[in-house]
Amino acid sequence: MTRIDMSQSQKTERSRTTKALWALASHPMGCLGGLILLFVILAAALAPVITTVGPAEIDYTAIMQPPTANYIFGTDEIGRSVYSRTVYGARIALAIVTISVGLALCLGTLMGIISGFFGGRTDTVIMRIMDAVLAFPTLVLALSIVAIMGPSLINALIAIAIVTIPSFARLARGTVLVVRELDYIKAAQVLGASKLRIMFLHIAPNIMPNVIVFASLTASAALITESGLSFLGLGVQPPTPSWGYMVAIGMNYWTSWWMSFFPGLAIFLTVLGFNLFGDALRDVLDPKHT
Repeated sequence: MTRIDMSQSQKTERSRTTKALWALASHPMGCLGGLILLFVILAAALAPVITTVGPAEIDYTAIMQPPTANYIFGTDEIGRSVYSRTVYGARIALAIVTISVGLALCLGTLMGIISGFFGGRTDTVIMRIMDAVLAFPTLVLALSIVAIMGPSLINALIAIAIVTIPSFARLARGTVLVVRELDYIKAAQVLGASKLRIMFLHIAPNIMPNVIVFASLTASAALITESGLSFLGLGVQPPTPSWGYMVAIGMNYWTSWWMSFFPGLAIFLTVLGFNLFGDALRDVLDPKHT
């Protein structure tokens, strides 16, 4: 009977996964967002293949040259290819977003589960700390953290993770407060399951769909924060290509519109892709959403 029940449970889980994938594939805006993100990911992965010059390679004969056959996005103030720097900048953007949001998801969800499950003083202490972080505007707090630690890629990544953790913690806590009252959690407690087992084998898997959807929506905010830090010179440092820094430099040369237009377009499309895909995930994984 146990083997039959396990087999039926596995089949049910596969059926749910298949239905979710089909629903996501049939979601028009979700498909558009997925295609945009796939395009950006492929561009980042194939950067050495789809570019003819390196992002730091300088051509002194083509300084601030408008888009041409040789430089389809034009060149910047010292003769570097804007196309190459935009494509390689996708690597930096995706790396920062993936790592920072991943860290925030893991740490924030863990704090939220602990807070919601144990309650009492533990809940009060954790949530008050999260409230204190949320009291600051996201970009202002990130700027303060980077200003203290010093401008660099790693510090920008840490700052974005720190300002994002409270949102995941509050979401996880709110979901845990509902899930912990369900019958199967009560049954596990009666059967003598340990608190760690209940938290990570019974509660965590049931809150992860909401957390994953939120992560996909948070990724766009993380990209905007990273671009803002780089725009102000506190994020990725030159000569490493960064979309935000490229936009900032381009704004010093109004007649050379291409210097800020193409990296700005890259930010816009990537944020749009994250938002559309995140909205589609929310629709697919949350049947109550209308």
